[in-house]
Amino acid sequence: MTILNQKNGTIITKTLNKATMEGFDNIVSVNWLQANLEQPNLIVLDATIARVAGSQSNPEEQQIPNARFFDIKKDFSDVMAEFPSTIPSEQQFEQSARDLGIHKDSFIVVYDSKGIYSSPRAWWLFKTFGHANVAVLDGGLPEWKAHHFKTEFCQDNIKLTGDFKAKYNPSNVVYFESLDAIGKDSEFKIIDARSNDRFTSKVSEPRAGLRSGTIPSSVNLPYTALLEGNTFRSIKDWQSLFSGLAKSNQQLVFTCGSGITASVLSLAATILGYSNSVYDGSWTEYGTLTTETMEHPNKWSKDELLAYILLFIAHSDLDESKSEKEYILSRVDKSVYQRVHEKFEEDNDYQSIQNIVEAVKTHDYYRNDLADLFADIKLMAFADGEMDQMEKLAYNTLKKILK
Repeated sequence: MTILNQKNGTIITKTLNKATMEGFDNIVSVNWLQANLEQPNLIVLDATIARVAGSQSNPEEQQIPNARFFDIKKDFSDVMAEFPSTIPSEQQFEQSARDLGIHKDSFIVVYDSKGIYSSPRAWWLFKTFGHANVAVLDGGLPEWKAHHFKTEFCQDNIKLTGDFKAKYNPSNVVYFESLDAIGKDSEFKIIDARSNDRFTSKVSEPRAGLRSGTIPSSVNLPYTALLEGNTFRSIKDWQSLFSGLAKSNQQLVFTCGSGITASVLSLAATILGYSNSVYDGSWTEYGTLTTETMEHPNKWSKDELLAYILLFIAHSDLDESKSEKEYILSRVDKSVYQRVHEKFEEDNDYQSIQNIVEAVKTHDYYRNDLADLFADIKLMAFADGEMDQMEKLAYNTLKKILK
């Protein structure tokens, strides 16, 4: 790396290493970055998802001085893949890193505008493609701003030329084909970084049409449990969280919605000394490629429960009208309707009522929730112009057993 000698103006060559970058590790503080921002081969990357460059009218679109935009969704994902944020090829990652001016000897600090969210994904990608000198900025841009350090408006990247060389490490990645065997192997532990409400199907997945559920044998550790505000909690806190879920000699496999926040857990596990990898497709892939079972109402999502209840009312007169079906499809995704309909057709009236009671208990419906639920039932029942006697009977039966 060539730099200017400030004393005599001559050009000299200097290569920084970990000995001269004291304090550089998998996580660095904003104070460390502020003190080392002018280091000649330190590169700062903004790994914010969907960042808008040059948006001076939006005060949120700020960056740390001279940061380069690490575009996870485009440059550092396989955009031709079926699922979001799919890991790119070795060749794509290498070229995209070179276009950011990254060299083999670069020290990289990644951050994002949420604090700790997508920056560990960038960290994980560099580790997966063989680059050791990469760190996550603890607290990201919010923590940087909280210290009143200088920022600038986001800028478009200038295409640069680096000599980065990618070397794919397959042990960092788990693919769909391996999951069944991993789930049955006691040497592995699958840990899901999604929120507990998503993990237990109490809320729907944010991706339209994606069913709720969990990977068999997986356990839940929401990535937010590792955080306190914008920054990471202590290593001691992490140790307590991980030791409650896994043994020290187990290989940990992390999953989430699409591989982004699973990387937060991977970062923490790496620091704690656990062997670990990330299931790249995560729940988006697994939930799409596997068939949901409706046999356990306590695992139904709220959309599945709503569809089931509406079908129960609609079929109380033995006839689901076109208008009633259209109303149900206006409230839930077509794929939800189809799998719930298949289950409903298998059940008799007694089983249907028991399923509804069990599912409602799982979701902790309160008075306002039930009011909204019964409003939905009425709107569906009146979709064909009237609420007949059988529908009224079914409606009143539900009111009695759910109150």
